[in-house]
Amino acid sequence: MASKILANLIVMGGGILARAVVQAYRQALANASKNGVAQETIQNTLRRASKVMTEQEARQILGVTEETPWEEIMRKYNTMFENNAKNGSFYLQSKVHRAKECLESLKAKDQGTAPPT
Repeated sequence: MASKILANLIVMGGGILARAVVQAYRQALANASKNGVAQETIQNTLRRASKVMTEQEARQILGVTEETPWEEIMRKYNTMFENNAKNGSFYLQSKVHRAKECLESLKAKDQGTAPPT
């Protein structure tokens, strides 16, 4: 008998809690739309998602200049990529990789060929 009462309390309490969470979420959305926060958040998210790494950012990450030969760029890339693979950060490793990809695509455009895949 006690287990049945306890089960009913848990189910009813869970239902009440779920309804309260949904209601709070709806109210938060309504408040955000009144203040324009929701639209601004969506715009910022889209802006960040579509952001492409610039050549300047790629060169800064790899520590190279426009005059740096491709072999030196690849040497720096390999060193930085391996160091972050061993005891670094996956985030930094991916930034290094994206920087190399960016410079590869620019190199391919300059040479009139398709970038390597």
